[in-house]
Amino acid sequence: MSKEDEIIDKCVAFSVRINKLRKFLREQQHEYNNSDQIQRSGTSIGANYSEACFAESKVDFVHKLGIAQKEAKETQYWLRVLYGSEFINEEMFNSLIADLDELQRILTASIRTVKAQLNHQSSINNQK
Repeated sequence: MSKEDEIIDKCVAFSVRINKLRKFLREQQHEYNNSDQIQRSGTSIGANYSEACFAESKVDFVHKLGIAQKEAKETQYWLRVLYGSEFINEEMFNSLIADLDELQRILTASIRTVKAQLNHQSSINNQK
């Protein structure tokens, strides 16, 4: 399994957790607005990562991962709102945040790596 496939699997697993969270919020907590918001942002992290894997350039790759990062930050916000509003308990919150933090670290590392490659290539081109 490639590193890319591993990351996609992590994104899919997180999206599945978010979908199950939405179902729990709607069926058990009768909470609809925030559940829709977190479902949109939480599942779009992986969708944007998948798009990035087929980016047209390294710049496009970084851009798409940046969007995934923004969606991750929004998801973090909604998790904090749900926890603060007592729709989810501390254990659920901490578990989801831990998974989200892992995805955020992966996205950040990927962006830094590609930006470093772009900067290196740019400096080589400037020396010519």
